[in-house]
Amino acid sequence: MKTRKLGNQGLEVSEIGLGCMGMSFGYGPPKDEKEMIDILHKAVYAGVTFFDTAEVYGPWINEELVGDALKPFHGEVVIATKFGFNIQDGKMAGLNSHPENIRKVAEASLKRLKVDTLDLFYQHRVDPNVPIEEVAGTVKDLIWEGKVKHFGLSEAGTQTIRRAHAIQPVTALQSEYSLWTRQHEKEIIPTIEELGIGLVAYSPLGKGYLTGKINESTAFQAGDIRNILPRYQEEARVANKALLEVICQFAERKQATPAQVALAWVLAQKPWIVPIPGTTRAHRLEENLGAASVRFSSDELEEMETASANVKVVGERYTEQMESTTGL
Repeated sequence: MKTRKLGNQGLEVSEIGLGCMGMSFGYGPPKDEKEMIDILHKAVYAGVTFFDTAEVYGPWINEELVGDALKPFHGEVVIATKFGFNIQDGKMAGLNSHPENIRKVAEASLKRLKVDTLDLFYQHRVDPNVPIEEVAGTVKDLIWEGKVKHFGLSEAGTQTIRRAHAIQPVTALQSEYSLWTRQHEKEIIPTIEELGIGLVAYSPLGKGYLTGKINESTAFQAGDIRNILPRYQEEARVANKALLEVICQFAERKQATPAQVALAWVLAQKPWIVPIPGTTRAHRLEENLGAASVRFSSDELEEMETASANVKVVGERYTEQMESTTGL
């Protein structure tokens, strides 16, 4: 597994990471802990050095899982986690990036992850009630104290990124990015390229849709967020097959799977973009990591761009409420 540098602050990780959320949260009941630890270990043995979690995934149980699984590999892997929410009665209860909460989360995450320093500490969602300068300043203090190594933002806009970066250099922005979620290409990606900030692409497989394994009749478990996402309603699933057809054409040409093509496309966009596909199955992990060997020529990328540009993706990625209040 090759590595990539995220930003200009010295953080180097495997070119494909592992999003751990789905092991505990968001896609039905938490999965079997022993099986998930086995997958996390398989990822390390396959060369993955970048793992993503957050206190709200569960809440808390995903950090505990990742902490237990990766304890034997301290110094060999990078673990990213996040702050920015209130948690009440075991559920997310609004945004909270006040300095005292950031510090509280940092201390708790250190314990759950069983580490001395948080490798990458993201603000999970921008809090309109707290100036980003206060947020960045608090993380800057945590870095000075040795409790955090790198500062990150998630789903932040250009002005927020610039203001935060002026106080404490931002190492990485984590935002959704894939062949069917490309709104960040207009302003966000040029801005972080200018500032020397890496992009961590979450949901690079469109929460599973771009694998080609989901159709209009696929049923999701209770508690699976896709049950309520506009882009996963039956009508949208049918309409969005047009994009899958483009992906499948290239998969056949490359003797790869649709998932591998979708991930390879993300990798091909910029050398400082790192996708973090999630999975709870060992064979899917192996499949996803195989995307690193899929290469596109400039002509192929242009051809894919032209073909996908003719497809209108149907359905918003989140409900209106989720866009502003959840950390998925």
